Amino acid sequence: MMVALPSAVAFGVTIFGVLGAEYIPFGALAGIIGTVALGLVAPTLGGTDRLITAPCAPAAALLSAFALGLVQQQMSPLTVVLMITVVSILTGAFQIMIGMLKVGNLIKYIPYTVVSGYLTGVGITIIGSQIPKFLGVTTGQPWWKALITPDLWDLRALAVGATTALVMTFGPKLTKAVPGTILGIVAGLLVYFLAAMADSSLFTLTGNKLVIGSLGSVGGGFLDSVIGRWNDIGDMRLGQLAKLFGSALTLAALLCIDTLKTCVVLDQMTRSRHDSNRELIAQGTANMVSSAVGGMCGAGQMGATLVNMVSGAQTRVSGMVEGVSALIVALALSAFIAWIPVASLAGILIVVGIRMIDREALHLLTSRDTIFDFVVVAAVVIVALTVSLIGASATGVIFAILLFLREQVGGTVIRNKYYLNQFPSRCYRSEEDTSILEQCGKRAVAYELQGSLFFGTAYQLYTALEEEIKRVDFLILDFRLVHSIDVTAAHKLHILQQAMHEQNATLLLSDVGGALPSGKNLQAFLEQTGVTHDGAVRTFPGLEDAIEWVEEALLANVKKRDTGPRAPLTLQEIKLFKDHAEDTMNDLTQCILERVVNPGELVYKFAAPGNEIYIVRKGTVRQSYLNMSDNRLYHVSTIGAGEFFGGLAFLDGLSRNNEAVAVDEVHLYVITREAFAMLMEHHKRLAINILVALAHTLGMRLRNAEEKLRRVYD
Repeated sequence: MMVALPSAVAFGVTIFGVLGAEYIPFGALAGIIGTVALGLVAPTLGGTDRLITAPCAPAAALLSAFALGLVQQQMSPLTVVLMITVVSILTGAFQIMIGMLKVGNLIKYIPYTVVSGYLTGVGITIIGSQIPKFLGVTTGQPWWKALITPDLWDLRALAVGATTALVMTFGPKLTKAVPGTILGIVAGLLVYFLAAMADSSLFTLTGNKLVIGSLGSVGGGFLDSVIGRWNDIGDMRLGQLAKLFGSALTLAALLCIDTLKTCVVLDQMTRSRHDSNRELIAQGTANMVSSAVGGMCGAGQMGATLVNMVSGAQTRVSGMVEGVSALIVALALSAFIAWIPVASLAGILIVVGIRMIDREALHLLTSRDTIFDFVVVAAVVIVALTVSLIGASATGVIFAILLFLREQVGGTVIRNKYYLNQFPSRCYRSEEDTSILEQCGKRAVAYELQGSLFFGTAYQLYTALEEEIKRVDFLILDFRLVHSIDVTAAHKLHILQQAMHEQNATLLLSDVGGALPSGKNLQAFLEQTGVTHDGAVRTFPGLEDAIEWVEEALLANVKKRDTGPRAPLTLQEIKLFKDHAEDTMNDLTQCILERVVNPGELVYKFAAPGNEIYIVRKGTVRQSYLNMSDNRLYHVSTIGAGEFFGGLAFLDGLSRNNEAVAVDEVHLYVITREAFAMLMEHHKRLAINILVALAHTLGMRLRNAEEKLRRVYD
């Protein structure tokens, strides 16, 4: 309370002081009522422990600028007071709406550059508005004219304001027991009464422009003024209210940001988590109540909240205690508050304004990479000072969007590019097939895409692929690392597919089955936008599947393979058993088991004993390993007809480190460990040949794995 109440009085004086010196007591009372109302209502309805809600600098800056604009339009002071009240009530209503629409979480994502520039602009605005009061200039001069006209200065006010500012700044270094704001006010009062000893007129409140004066209203009691305002609000037309929506919505957004920024800091320091939307509804309700009874609107205050936490607060009750304490102090010390010098409040607000200036933003000038971010901050500050705080917010968001687009367009959406002879699939193939794929691998290329595919990067991607499709028969686009895609990018893909179709080339898309981080269903989106609706584009669940399909297509084209059903291979057709005598093969037939596995069935499961080796006669087997961290299966290899698998566990006697599943109907030859022992006893040459073939094949697979690993590192 000792931190929040003096600042609230100063903020109220800032807003209503624009209307003339006679409205300064009115502003002080509005600050006090705002402190009490916000302190009681916001923590009662909100859910953030330790948060202190009170009148704040953004509200003071925007409302004082709003009031000044109305005064310059020759509007009467009473009408200006009415407009301030209506804007404040609408602000609370907009905050409630923002909370109910669950927009609270989005407000936290406003760019740092915009917030930095806005806070700096508010700080400079507050400083400028207080300079005349700090210097004791009461003729209504602009701050810059008051600053360069020493003849208008009141040295007594200057002494009070300077003392307050200095003690508020350096007093906390001497003692932490009393807040700097209180120390500054006490010091300002001492200087004021020292000056009063030389001028006895300063001991009277009536007509004394150096102090706040009696806490009342203009032309009658404060209660009569509030009731009169409600009667006038009832007479307002909807068109008049609509003109105030822009200012109210801007103030609502700023107060939401101020509150949620404080809540986020509080969460970090206390390892808790606040409910943004509930808190905004509570803040909006509190602002409506405060404005309805003649008080200021406000937000969750960073300074008062941190003091509250350090003082040992644990729950929302601390916020209510602050509101009750403010009420007690206001009632008990209203006579004391009347003697607070206006220059002392100006000194407090100048210090607050200086602290609001984000000096960290100057570090953005030290690097070429962040110079444009500083331009955004500077643009927000300039617009805030020359146009309005509303325009500053809009300018900052627009500049931040443009910078983001520039960054996205400046980057590349192509993470990797490689031809198939550089990065073959995990399918184990014969030396003949491997040689063929190495020779014709440049006829197929794969692109790993990344980031956002949108109107800013779609042309870049199309340009990169346009020349490529003239040289290849197969183009694979992998979407695993794509975060988002828009209609423009989808349209470019559709054009790309049509161009490839004209050249008898094939476009393949991988990893398009799931949802993007944005929640968009990629496969449905590509279908809806015409990219995949006619079946000309092939889609695959993963890049590995797409590469395997292309390899099969290349091999079928080169070897003119018959794509019809094939009979299972015999022992003599399997390379592992070629060139052996007929009696040896007959004995081998007695030792080998035959097994048929239906599509989707397990050949063996993870951690099973490695007592058997399998040779594929027909079909395809897919091996996958189990990732223990996420309990998901990841593709290791694919084994086709004529190849074997399970040899590693068969040789070392350990359990299986993967699982094998039949992709289609699979016919297998199975050699058990017992059968191999019999071969070792009666047909040593065959057994040795099998071991040599196993070692040779495993060595090739290890070499290929090392080569792939090297390429991944590259």
